Parts: sequence; structure tokens; C-alpha cells
Amino acid sequence: MAAPKKGRTASAQSKPGRSLALILIAIVALTGGMFAAGHTTPRLGIDLAGGTSITLTAVNEPGQPNAINKTNMDTAVEIMNSRVNGLGVSEAEVQTQGADNIIVNIPKGTNSKQARDQVGTTAKLYFRPVLQSAPSGGAAVPSTSPTGSPSGSASPSGSPSPSASTSASSGDEATPSASATTQGRAVTEALKADPTPSASASPSGSATPSATPSADTGSADSDLQAQFAALNCADPKQRAQAGKAAKPEDTTVACGQDGDVWTKFVLGPVAVDGTDVDKAQAVLDTQSGAGWKVTMDFSGSGGKKFAKITGDLATKASPQNEFAIVLDDKVISHPYVRTAISGGNAEISGNFTQTEAQSLSNMLSYGALPLTFKESSVTTVTAALGSEQLHAGLLAGAIGLALVVLYLVVYYRGLSLVACASLLVSAALTYVIMSLLGPAIGFALNLPAVCGAIVAIGITADSFIVYFERIRDEIREGRSLRPAVERAWPRARRTILVSDFVSFLAAAVLFIVTVGKVQGFAFTLGLTTLLDVVVVFFFTKPLMTILARTKFFGGGHKWSGLDPKGLGAKPPLRRTRRPAGPVAGPVDPKEA
Repeated sequence: MAAPKKGRTASAQSKPGRSLALILIAIVALTGGMFAAGHTTPRLGIDLAGGTSITLTAVNEPGQPNAINKTNMDTAVEIMNSRVNGLGVSEAEVQTQGADNIIVNIPKGTNSKQARDQVGTTAKLYFRPVLQSAPSGGAAVPSTSPTGSPSGSASPSGSPSPSASTSASSGDEATPSASATTQGRAVTEALKADPTPSASASPSGSATPSATPSADTGSADSDLQAQFAALNCADPKQRAQAGKAAKPEDTTVACGQDGDVWTKFVLGPVAVDGTDVDKAQAVLDTQSGAGWKVTMDFSGSGGKKFAKITGDLATKASPQNEFAIVLDDKVISHPYVRTAISGGNAEISGNFTQTEAQSLSNMLSYGALPLTFKESSVTTVTAALGSEQLHAGLLAGAIGLALVVLYLVVYYRGLSLVACASLLVSAALTYVIMSLLGPAIGFALNLPAVCGAIVAIGITADSFIVYFERIRDEIREGRSLRPAVERAWPRARRTILVSDFVSFLAAAVLFIVTVGKVQGFAFTLGLTTLLDVVVVFFFTKPLMTILARTKFFGGGHKWSGLDPKGLGAKPPLRRTRRPAGPVAGPVDPKEA
């Protein structure tokens, strides 16, 4: 039984290079991925990079005591995230905090007042009739490539969904075919339906409306027509300002997007308010094979208003037979109407993907939610202050690391080289992984996260100390270094795993029960604790096995930190041979 055991031990001792090669290959691969991705530094949080942090608290409207729930808050986060990124802000963060708070972190370089105006107001959802539409800032989408959103068709809920089609109809029918209507085709059919052109192609490629609109456009005044002609929805600044000052009863201009193409609209007064939508959900139509669609249920008064407007639109030609679903002054969908929709429910279909249908249903649902937000706090961190905090944190980490290294050198001498090499490997893995996690999961290195990394220095060094002391105990018992390294490992391994498990458990609990910046501390602590286990198992232990074969460490040099005499080791145990039986030979007369 002893022979196989010794064989396995000998095999494990003879191949420590495999573990070292494995961890070095992992470091090289991760570093290569970091440079290939172009993210060579960790992403900094708002407290280090500078920016604005806004805390919003949800408030129930009268008569709606249970409106604040996880579903509604998650939808609000989605809407606010779209708003703040609509400002051209990169790497902005919007997340819930607790049951009724939303934290919006906006990096430096953004107009904080504009951002506060964008995220601090309640989303407004309206249904407006489309009076005019034209491509803006790019060529129209070809009619042979219909888009699922924001185009579509509206029909009564429960009626057969229109069949999908990718070919354009050549007829002059007032009601478009079953295909999802594209912007270019909408304008074309409006021209066919009305002998007085409402738009003409400008030299720039975008449609410019005539100064004399037809009766179908609601006789929009010259100022509105001038706004429509000058509007370029491809320009983020113009897009953000389109329709801002409009009241629900006003005719206005707005922008929408079909795929990669922006479209501008002239919209009539609000016909149905978003609060009239009781429920909206994405549904997969398996019976007709039409794919994903969005169903809407209206309130009693909302159903009547929707029936009236759809009855009016069904008698008109495209694009005047479309109603625009407008959220935060942006057209998120503009389905056409085939017939009057009564009964208080309807559906929107037209080559939607699951993601598009769910996104539209969420936006429709949010417009009906009685949620408003009050601004609880606004914290502005300048880039200079963030830089000072980062330098202070890095200085504290450098001082802590220097003290640990000084202690290791004084107490462990040569063994301190092993500890320092292990710390460098751990630091390299931590840095590379943090750099990769920024673009991968949005991890941002904030000041608490820096503190977590500093605390991890002590946790990692503690693992080395446990192993070194176990080896020293074996040497004190009179064993040489090579067997001492192997005998000390099982006992040290158990202690290291238990210690790291407790640290990781504390980090996991802290990460779950806290929110915001404290999670950065917990995440970093948990990550470095896991890396500690990896480094000790795949680097520190194999390296000690190799060094035990050298003359400097294996021979117990006084500067190695493993000198038996300096450690007060017991002399090696020696066996004395005893005779197996009586000794044959002459007997001493005295003994006789």
C-alpha cells in the first residue's frame, strides 16, 4: 500500500513545472486579450474619474400605493439609461439602490444640469397621429428590407395578425400591405394619395416639406414647416431638442429611428395619453406564424379615445394612417392602422424580434405607471478631486505593500523572494482581470474597490506565512527541506482554504446585502481572495518544490530562512543496530 502512495508523491514532486507553466500561460493569454481589446487600464468609477452622481427616490401617486415594485423600478432604470446615453454620455451607470432609489452616475465631460433634467423627470408617453414623415440624416430604408421596429401595423387584439412580407406593393391602396411599413415607402404612398406633394427631395438627400401643406397634414403653420425642413435627426443636439417645448394639444416635430436610419415627423395633438394603457406585453404569435407582437389593453376612457383616433386614421393614406407612439419626445414606434380598433385592446405587429417586442412593451407599460421621482441628492466630483483620491489610495497601497515586504525580508530572508514573486503574480492577475471586467460587465474601480485591493495584500501574504511556518515546523522536527515542503503542504492547504473561504463568504454576503460603492469593496475582496487560492496552489507551492532542490534553500543556507540551526531543529533521528540473539564467542572469566 505504501509503494503507490510514494509513487504518487514522487510524481507530484517531479512535475511542479506544469503548474508554473499553466499559470504563466494564463497570465500571457489574459494580457494578450487585454491589449487586443484595447482596454489596458481598469475602468475608473465616478469618485476617481470625476462626474456627477444623482440619487432619485420613487414616490407613489395618490391612489396607487403599490406602484413601486421591482418590475417598475427595473423598467424605470431602462428608460433613464436610454435618456442619459441619449446625451452622448459613454459609460454612464444607472442602477437601483434598495427598493425605491435609483442611482445615476454620469462621468465627467457631461452637462450636469442637462443630465439632471433628463433623468429627474417622469417619462411621458403619448399617442399622436402622424401628419408628415421624411428620412432625415440618411437614405431611406429600402422597401424590400422592412424593419420590425419602430414600424408595424396596429390591429384589434385577437384578430389575425398581418402576414409578414418583404416585398413592396406597387398599388396605390390607402392601406399599406401586410409588410412592416418603412419610412421611404410611407412618404411615397403619401405622395400617391395626395396630388399636392407634401414633401420634395432636397439636395442634401433629406425630404423638405412644401411651404403649402395639404389638408391632410392639418394645415401646419409655416413656422412648424420651417422646423420640419431644418430638422436633422442624425444630429444628437437637434434630436434632443425636437418637440421639447410642445404641449399635448400642440402640433409638433419629432424624430424616430428605423434600424440605422433616422426619420423626422410632423405629429398632431395628443390623441391618447400613455396613462390610458392598462397593460402591454410582448407575445409570440404561434398560430398565424407572424412572430412577436405587442398587445395593449386600454382603460375604459382610453379605449374610446383609441377607437376614435384609429377610426379617423383608417380612412387616410400613408403616412397619415399612422399613429406615433412618442416617449420622451421621441417616436419609438409608428404603426399604421387598417381599421377602427374598438373594444379597448389592440396589438402591434410587424417583423418584431423578441428583444424589440419586449422593449416596446416595457416602454408602453412604463408610460402607464404612476411613478414619479424626486431628487434626493446630487454629488459632483471633479476630475482633480478624483485624481487626488486615486493617488492617495495608491500611495496607501504602496506603503502597505512596502511594510509587508519589509517584514518578509527581515523575518523570512530568502523565503521573502518567493513571497514577493507570488505577490507580483497575484497583482498582475488582479490588474489584468480588472481591466477586462470593465468592458465585459461594467466593473468600475472606485475608491472602496481600491481599499479592497489593499486589504487583499494582507490576506495574500497571510497564506504564504501559513505555508512557510508549516515548512519551518517540519524542519524543526529534524527533516530536510524536500520532505518538509511536501509534508507541510496538506496541513497548510487546509488552513489556507478555510481562511480564504471565510474571507470570500464575508465578501459575498457584503456584496449581496449592500448597494452602490460598497459593492466595489466586496467585489474586489472576493476576486482577490479567489486569486489568492489560485496563486498559492499553482505558483507558490510548485515554486517551493523547485527551490527545495537547490543548494541555497535545500542546503539550509543561513540567509535562506530555512537554516536548521537557526530554527533550533532537533538532530536527525538515528537508528542503532541491535543483535538479533546471543553473541557467540569466548566468555569473559570475570563475567562468569
